[in-house]
Amino acid sequence: MSSSYSTSGVSLDRAASAKSLIAKAAKSTHTPEVLRGIGLFGGFYALDQAPDGQVLVASTDGVGTKVLLAAQLGNLKGIGEDLVHHSINDILVCGARPLFFLDYLAFGKLEPDVAGELAESLARGCRTHGVALIGGETAEMPGLYAEGQFDLAGTIVGTVRRDRILDGSRVKKGDVLLGSESSGPHTNGYSLIRKILEEKFGAEELLNYRMSDGVLFRDAVLEPHRCYWKLVSPLLENPALHAMSHITGGGLVENTERVIPEGLSLDVDWNAWKLPELFQLLQDRGQVSDDEMRRVFNCGIGLVLVVAEDFVTEFQAYFATQNEQVHEIGRVV
Repeated sequence: MSSSYSTSGVSLDRAASAKSLIAKAAKSTHTPEVLRGIGLFGGFYALDQAPDGQVLVASTDGVGTKVLLAAQLGNLKGIGEDLVHHSINDILVCGARPLFFLDYLAFGKLEPDVAGELAESLARGCRTHGVALIGGETAEMPGLYAEGQFDLAGTIVGTVRRDRILDGSRVKKGDVLLGSESSGPHTNGYSLIRKILEEKFGAEELLNYRMSDGVLFRDAVLEPHRCYWKLVSPLLENPALHAMSHITGGGLVENTERVIPEGLSLDVDWNAWKLPELFQLLQDRGQVSDDEMRRVFNCGIGLVLVVAEDFVTEFQAYFATQNEQVHEIGRVV
């Protein structure tokens, strides 16, 4: 019996419908300083009196049900970094430099040791990338969360010059898609991962499976979300970088389509890179179809750069200096 995201309790179609309703409500609040509607990876707010036409870029997100698996496996050390890195990536693909971060921790019963471990992980993620953790909220809500359960979310704010906003408006037919590798599932698809582990496919055997690089599956599946800031930030001023997409829920196609103008589409070469071993194990054990894998997971590509065709060699040369293998995974058509 095959597994799918919907049978694990998550509907990407319902999520899309809800986002449409939220976008409509949000639009009614917009003032002239709001530069783009909801739908990109971050929201843009103009600071008309700021030097150099600076625009604030903000994004809010969570870690999803990865927190449940991390708690079950007693490994919370990377969860805060998951949240910070995810958030940085979301505004990075808008062209923005991250400035500061605020966190929200919610518990059924506040456990100081757990809160401290999460806070240290959040701070570690912020310190590594020069982001200030300036505040947040820690809430204890018995009845809403069961004892032993918790959740965390956060908001990041950054800045970009108005003339360097990456919103897909520069994308043209013939642009090349360059894919940078992920560190694992990042922070998406964990409801399906938990279903595969918990319901029917030998969870203990899979969790303790030692992969070809010697890492146990239980550790690999919780590998923190990769942050692309240090790798990609030197490219933000390059006019040949037309857009970027952060591959989160919805997979490579749905996320990259967010920065593709109307009248253009994507031609993805799914054979341009090898599906990483962890994803192969999930697909085999869960009997997950190719289409479902590509919509739920990043499948090994965590960031896509949309680059002018004539500059691909230049970009590849830069990535080679960073010891980064970037795959040419398709085109804009």
